[in-house]
Amino acid sequence: MGKPSVVGVRGIEVKGRIAPENMPTCYLLSAGYDGEAEKAFLRLYEPREQRIYLWYDNTGHLPYCISKKPKEELERIEELVKHPGFLRLEEIKRYDALRDEWIKVTKVVASNPLAIGGQGKNDIRHILGESWESHIRYYQNYIYDNALIPGMPYRIVDGKLVEDYRLSEDVKHRLGELLNEVEPEFREKMLEWVRLLECPVPKIRRAAIDIEVGGAVAERVPNPEKAEDPIIAVSIVSSDGVRRVLLRGERRGRLEVDGAEVELMPEEELIREAFKVLDDYPIILTFNGDDFDLRYLRNRAKRLGFPREAIPISIGRRFASLRYGLHIDLYRFFQNKSIQVYAFGDRYRENTLDEVASTILGKGKIEVTEISKLTERELARYCLRDAELTYELTAFNDDLVMRLMVLLSRISKMTLEDVTRQGVSRWILTLLEYEHRRRGWLIPNVEDIIEVKGVTATKAIIKGKKYLGAIVTAPKPGVHFDVTVLDFASLYPSAIRNWNLSYETILCPHKECRDNLIPGTPHWVCTKRRGMMSLIIGSLRDLRVRWYKPLSKNPEIPEEERAYYNVVQSALKVFLNAAYGVFGSEAFPLYCPPLAESTAAIGRYAMVSAVEAARKLGIEVVYGDTDSVFLEHPSKHQIESLIKWADEELGIELDVDKVYRYVIFSRRKKNYLGVYPDGSVDIKGLTGKKRHIPPLLKRAFQELTRILGRVERPEDMEEAKEEIKKLVQSVYRRLREREFELDEVAFRVMLGRKLKSYETSPQHVKAARMLQEKGVELGAGDIISYVVTRGGVKPVQLASKRDVDVDKYIEYLESMFEQLLEALGIDFDELVGRPRATTLDSFLRGG
Repeated sequence: MGKPSVVGVRGIEVKGRIAPENMPTCYLLSAGYDGEAEKAFLRLYEPREQRIYLWYDNTGHLPYCISKKPKEELERIEELVKHPGFLRLEEIKRYDALRDEWIKVTKVVASNPLAIGGQGKNDIRHILGESWESHIRYYQNYIYDNALIPGMPYRIVDGKLVEDYRLSEDVKHRLGELLNEVEPEFREKMLEWVRLLECPVPKIRRAAIDIEVGGAVAERVPNPEKAEDPIIAVSIVSSDGVRRVLLRGERRGRLEVDGAEVELMPEEELIREAFKVLDDYPIILTFNGDDFDLRYLRNRAKRLGFPREAIPISIGRRFASLRYGLHIDLYRFFQNKSIQVYAFGDRYRENTLDEVASTILGKGKIEVTEISKLTERELARYCLRDAELTYELTAFNDDLVMRLMVLLSRISKMTLEDVTRQGVSRWILTLLEYEHRRRGWLIPNVEDIIEVKGVTATKAIIKGKKYLGAIVTAPKPGVHFDVTVLDFASLYPSAIRNWNLSYETILCPHKECRDNLIPGTPHWVCTKRRGMMSLIIGSLRDLRVRWYKPLSKNPEIPEEERAYYNVVQSALKVFLNAAYGVFGSEAFPLYCPPLAESTAAIGRYAMVSAVEAARKLGIEVVYGDTDSVFLEHPSKHQIESLIKWADEELGIELDVDKVYRYVIFSRRKKNYLGVYPDGSVDIKGLTGKKRHIPPLLKRAFQELTRILGRVERPEDMEEAKEEIKKLVQSVYRRLREREFELDEVAFRVMLGRKLKSYETSPQHVKAARMLQEKGVELGAGDIISYVVTRGGVKPVQLASKRDVDVDKYIEYLESMFEQLLEALGIDFDELVGRPRATTLDSFLRGG
């Protein structure tokens, strides 16, 4: 390809990083658009040299959008044809899946992405009034049109990009039995997925970076936009063994701290050294680098007079990017709720480096009270630890998180930067857009789907929902020993697969399909064609449940292979568990209410049927929730019979999920405490488990669980009750007599975004604004500690013991314990010697 001597990625020189005409195996990690060259480019990681190369499009690909108006009609729109970015019109065919027909459309081709959408009322999208596929980012369009798969290996042969991986015959052979058991239409898709998932993930050279800023005001958080305070430390920990700390110092010198090389130098030199690191490594890792570290580095360099070309950082609308390599902000990745819940079992509560690292790695940040008072060695050690934790979050368990990111990138067809920053709904949307383009389908606008499919038919019970959701049967309050929980394996993905659910198959246009109704709804499903969503989700579901999950637990294969298969099944679990919900969200561009409603209806049908089948088998069902049934004293034969029934009647696998020594249910749904045979405790929904509970109350709840964990037989419960009574009375007395420190009754809540962006004022935001009025600058990720007072709330820094509203904390104590106390037959008022209030409700109940 013709290589420009200097090409500007967002106006920054990249001389010497252009991919050669021929290049061995490299991995596609990212894509972008170069405004100066007016071309798409790809970032390719070459594992032998361990560096990033930029490959520029040489196919003549151009930005475009779609109009349903005929070419002749568009040619008469003077504003369009005279637009400076307009190039030409092309008549093409696209498949309209909503109406099951091929239609003629017009492709509107432009010279640059901003001409399509990005210039407000002056861009082509607004001139057309109604357009299709104009919202898709250009580099993502480029990926779709060229059927590229981020995360996969490619070679460059005579300037052309060629995919460089084929599934081995051995894997195909081993998969043969599974493929023979599924419908023919699923086999090709499953082989396609396995090709992506079996392809090895390379070890990617990377470095974690962290900065510390020193200011005149100790408690003020530095403002990354103004960057007024000096950068006093930069730490680097990398995959190739570098452990380095750069310290701002009046004198030059070298130290060694915890095996790291520490260098003292002036601030400007420190920044230049940091920039060399950013240019050198293919991937730079930060924790909140989008909003702080890289943003501060860039703006501080500008403030100190660095020329533009010397700064390798660009700040976009969504994230901070680099001249050559990729920037991955782990704060954004671990903030993703699906990653938190499905990949890491909801282990961490706050999305802070300390909390995430402590729960996943078993070690956290070094505690300091004031950075400005640290010695050089202490500062180096503190800053180094942050970079260590950031790097190790991607390196533990044989690079588990890095491999997880690459696999998610392959599945979703998203760049590594995007998949690590955006939510799972965006992953699913991108995958579906890719599939539409691959098939030659028109990607519909949400208005098209609503117009053809309509809205929901059932009425929601939960306020704010648009349709009837999952079924939850009322628990039987009290203590139940010997409880087995059976769980539907991937209930909603199974419903989507088995019932052929997709936005185009629900309420299809064929009259002959109208008798194929979804239970509990007036909606029918197509019998003539397999739905896109059904095929994608069904094939992923089959692979996870029947292939990768068993492999991840197979003791006969090497531990390293098992670990990899566990990463794969975790990636699939993240995807599958979110697949159903997105279609019920108005924010989702393929929003289809009847599809989400139908999926929920099938889930309810499966649950109701399972409870009825269990009772017919003589099993006592003590609770049912969404996809799980709780069975009291079931025999092995009864469990096997119920599992067989689910497979034969519903086509959904029912597995033993948990076995409890006993379970305590309150009257509330989704609230219970279960004790496993080993004495460990499983808590669902109870207030004491919630993340923001003050330490005094949380410790009491933890002690409660320890007491209950020691109960082995029904006759042990009376002794446990007496211990629980003493525990509650002790905490009540400490609160009433104010025998506590402020930190013990402080709520700690993280600011999820910039303070000024909050439209409402929850308690932690009110406390944060009080601090702001005192000159403390706060940003996303900061933890706000506050106490509840008679007047509302106060930050801990501004409060005293006498401010604390003790009555309110006693209310918290009561609400935290009452669910379990009620189930154990203990009255809170009697316990603390408080007269019971006579309310209308208690009067009517005879209380």
